[in-house]
Order: sequence, then structure tokens, then C-alpha cells
Amino acid sequence: MHLSLVVPVYKEEKNVPEFLRRLQPILAPLTPDYEIIFALDPSPDRTESVILAARETDPRIKLLKFSRRFGQPMSTLAGLEYARGDAVIVMDVDLQDPPELITAMVASWREGHDIVLPQRRQRSGEPWIKRTVAAVGYKVINKIADVQIPPNTGDFRLLSRRVVDELVRLKETHGFLRGMVAVVGFRQVLLPFDRPSRHAGETKYNRFFGSLRIGFNGIFCFSTYALQLSTIMGFVIAGFSFLLMTVYLFYKLMGWQILWGNPTLVILISFLGGIQLISVGILGEYIGRIYEEVRQRPKFIVDRAVGFDN
Repeated sequence: MHLSLVVPVYKEEKNVPEFLRRLQPILAPLTPDYEIIFALDPSPDRTESVILAARETDPRIKLLKFSRRFGQPMSTLAGLEYARGDAVIVMDVDLQDPPELITAMVASWREGHDIVLPQRRQRSGEPWIKRTVAAVGYKVINKIADVQIPPNTGDFRLLSRRVVDELVRLKETHGFLRGMVAVVGFRQVLLPFDRPSRHAGETKYNRFFGSLRIGFNGIFCFSTYALQLSTIMGFVIAGFSFLLMTVYLFYKLMGWQILWGNPTLVILISFLGGIQLISVGILGEYIGRIYEEVRQRPKFIVDRAVGFDN
């Protein structure tokens, strides 16, 4: 078995040594033929030098360094494209994805599962707002999207060779790995675990807006429901306006005093303006993603690849 690990990193010099210390004794009994691919967004700290120092003692440690910061999703896709393992594991370096779980993940893969998804039973060290956004996001996505994404799963997963090959063939540029894996399909299994806190340092990921961006990718990249909802809101408001006009005309014909005045009109106009802006925003989300796709820019640009054959 050839096993690949893809580890996106950015400003993680404190976590890399401990990550390798815990990881390598776990990989050795599984197979001597493994590779650890660090996909590095250019960091202002010593992350690169720490990785290269570790490579001097183990050539199975490899490095992809990008020409600029492309973000974690693109770093992960780059690592998948360069990985050559029969099975590929995507995980974070901060040890919130426990290396000790790899043995069970490989065992599940050997039983015939193409995708092994560790599922968090609890999320230590995460603020309540991030947990709330994540819970609501999974419910909404699974309610309206064309694919089903198991709740409380992140990018930490094992993928078989054929799943990785199919992922690399996909042309989408959003990098929402959870949705892309769901699109590919194949046999999968969940592996419950308790997620620990970070080993060191603070996350470089904006907890609230980052989770919100992931949720938007799940909604707008895998469903047209938001467009349908915008259309439905338009019909409902048009019907309400027609009803209001009918009532107004009836009051006029009867000679009755109209109960509403300028404040009511201001509220109605503001409400209608808000609905219009929301509809335009929904269109903008889809158009923006179409624009990203048709530009066909490269998902990532590798500045330096250390440890890979030409």
C-alpha cells in the first residue's frame, strides 16, 4: 500500500514538529511506503524551514510551496493532485484531526470503503457562534442542496485512489471539498470521534465569516434553490401588493378614511427595497461564481515542489 497524507499549512511552525512526532510512529506499522505532503501557502514565519529540516531526516516528507497565498481549499486540491497514494488522507496540522485515528481509517478503507469520514461527536475549543453557524449550515445545505453532506464532518477524510482521480477531474474553482466529494459519490462510512483543541497557536481561519463562506459555497454551488426562493418571494410580494391595492380601492369607493399614512408607506417601501437588494445579492452570488468558472484561471501556482519526481 502507498499512503499519501495531504496537510495544508500556513503559519504553523509550532505545530509541525509535534504533528510529525505523533504521526510517524502511527504510519510506520501501516506501511513503509508513505508520503506526507505539506501544501504551504507562503508564510511569514519559519514553517517552510521547519518542514525542510524534518525532510532531512525523512525524505518521505514533501513540500509544495505556492507562488502566493491561494487559501486552504486550493492548497488541499493541489496536494490531492500531487498525491500518488492508493489511499489519500486530508488532515490539518494543528492536531485537532487526531493522527491516532488514521489506523482505523485505513482499516475501513481496506474493508472496501472509498471514503472514510471522521465525524465529530463534540468540538472542543470552538466558540458557540461557530458551532451554531456550522449546525445551521449543515441543516440548510442538506435540505436544499443536490448533494448530502454528513453533519459535523470537515475536510479530515480518507479518499481512495479512484475518488482522488475523479476529484482532480472536476473543474470547479470554489474548492468546497465536502461538496465535491459528495458529487463524486462511491461507498463511504462515518467514523465518530471526539475532536480535541488545537495543540498550539491560534487558528488562521476567520471562524464566523469563514464558516459563512463555506455555507454559501454549499448553497450556491450545489443548488439553485436560492434563485427559486427569490422568485417565490417576488410572487408573494406582488400578490400582497395587489391585495393592498384592492383594499385601498375599496376604501376609496366606500368613502372611508384610509388608516395608514406616510410611516406605513415608508415601511412598505423600505421592505420592498430590502427584498430587491436580497434578490440582486442572490443573483450576484451565482453570477460571481459563474465568473470565477469561466475565467479558467489556475486553481493554484506552485513555486517550489520538493521531493517530487519531475
